[in-house]
Amino acid sequence: MAVEDITIRGVRARTRGPVITWLLLVVTLGIYGLFHWYYINREMRDVSAAMGNPFGNAPGMSVLALFPGAILIVPAIWTWVTTARRARDLRVMALDGQPGEVTSVPLAVLLGFIYGLNHPYLQASLNATYDLAGAERA
Repeated sequence: MAVEDITIRGVRARTRGPVITWLLLVVTLGIYGLFHWYYINREMRDVSAAMGNPFGNAPGMSVLALFPGAILIVPAIWTWVTTARRARDLRVMALDGQPGEVTSVPLAVLLGFIYGLNHPYLQASLNATYDLAGAERA
């Protein structure tokens, strides 16, 4: 799956291939990970606002928690936790009371310790969430 622009309730977002996301992370030695982290946090903020329950997060602060915050370790883990919670909460909003899988916060944090595997995990989760929320292909 390549990058595909979508619209969810008037908000632009992108679906990205989880494998491509991880390969770009590896090839760029983690630099792409900072851009990816910003974009998924911004998309979750915007989509949650369009769905009527804005998260109010600051994507730039999430990126700063990764770098240079990862030097202290705790900020990076904290942003892994809060971003995974947002992905989970966005999925719950998209499910709208219906039963279904939600993003696992502990798994996302664990995968963060394995060379950024939390990036493809969260991207795959967001791709499915966007489909549940009625994404329209651009």
